[in-house]
Amino acid sequence: MAVISVRSLCKSYFIAEKQPGLRGTIKHLLSRRVRKVTAVNRLSFDIEQGEIVGFIGSNGAGKTTTLKMLCGLIHPSSGEIDIDGHSPFLREKTFLQKITLVMGQKQQLIWDLPPLDSLRVNAAIYGLSETETKKRIDELATMLELGAELSRPVRKLSLGQRMKAELLAALIHRPTLLFLDEPTLGLDINSQIRVREFLAQYNRKYGATILLTSHYMGDIASLCKRVLLIHQGELFHDGMLSNLMNRLSPKRCVKIELLEDVALELFLQFGDVVQQEGRIVRILISKSKLASNLSLLLNKFAIKDIEVTDPPIEELIGKLLIKGHLSE
Repeated sequence: MAVISVRSLCKSYFIAEKQPGLRGTIKHLLSRRVRKVTAVNRLSFDIEQGEIVGFIGSNGAGKTTTLKMLCGLIHPSSGEIDIDGHSPFLREKTFLQKITLVMGQKQQLIWDLPPLDSLRVNAAIYGLSETETKKRIDELATMLELGAELSRPVRKLSLGQRMKAELLAALIHRPTLLFLDEPTLGLDINSQIRVREFLAQYNRKYGATILLTSHYMGDIASLCKRVLLIHQGELFHDGMLSNLMNRLSPKRCVKIELLEDVALELFLQFGDVVQQEGRIVRILISKSKLASNLSLLLNKFAIKDIEVTDPPIEELIGKLLIKGHLSE
């Protein structure tokens, strides 16, 4: 049964347009012109309990607007949302206790105080006892590899430490529905990996459902089996990431370093030869024929080294988001 159900969700804004200068200001006061902007258009999808789903789109595609509607922060222009039996816009206590929203470009921790002070405030808001608060802080801090950092002023923490403390603050009430908007924004590679590992661990331990937006495809690839792709407010793909990658890249690149010179024509039977530099040859081979062709290559030629790679996932998804549709 779906815990998140969205049907024909739409959100439009009216934006005032003003010309620069004094003349433009006077004209704007006397005769205001507005333009309708559709941020989300007829969005529909379901997410099951315990799923981690990637929500991918270019800047301005409507991802953050959608997350805010799912949390009840803004009202849709039309459409229906059901979050585990709740209507988000009513902001019922039982609903708010189930969810959390983490935005990588926003912070809730008080800048000049240590995270522990903010954590205690959050715990009090959710009615946690001192004993339960300490237990949950210790548990999440261990999972996030946080220790002495919780006693330092937030302004003294590194970006990675601060982001982990923000996650702890957002999860202290142990929500089962996580809406994460760029949770690894600006983090270095090691910090990104630790945050991903924590989210995967939290998902396994509490069966949490996670809807994740990120411009770092490493986040999506390591956490999400399923992805939703959005372009100009409209959903144009909903499916397994592995199936999408197979569709975008049905071939793999095989780089071969030979021990002796070999004529280029001898490699044409194995796939598309895209490059040959001296004794190094690159061939695109269909994934369905990869195993058999690799065996033939190893038996037929004197090979010093061989490397098999996929095209970069960032490049494939990036091109797809620019187009905004899947080719037939």
